[in-house]
Amino acid sequence: MRKMNIHIKGDERILGDSDFVEKVLSQASEQMERRYRLKAEGWTLTKIAERVAEIFGIEKDQVFVAGKQPDRVRARSVLAYWAIRDLGLTTTEVGKYLDLSKSAVSRAANRGQKLIVDQFLSLKG
Repeated sequence: MRKMNIHIKGDERILGDSDFVEKVLSQASEQMERRYRLKAEGWTLTKIAERVAEIFGIEKDQVFVAGKQPDRVRARSVLAYWAIRDLGLTTTEVGKYLDLSKSAVSRAANRGQKLIVDQFLSLKG
């Protein structure tokens, strides 16, 4: 391939053809840029909790309190998703704030993703 002057984009951590590798690396780069931009704008877990409380019409402190009330469960799920995906926190870190195990945080984040998509929620109001 080198003799034919064909160059392929590759990364030993990603299996797939050149187009797939470029797509994966591009998405990873976009996600990192978003995280840095949000952090530069002052977004923290507390600020996300304020936004989630505003969306669901509850007090900010109630987002961090365990319970089975539907609004609180939805709020905590959305918080978990945005904290993991947009701030880059780990499930362990989020679990400490929400008093949940890593697997419970993962399930909550999955619920949060579905809520965000279904209800067209946005981190920035």
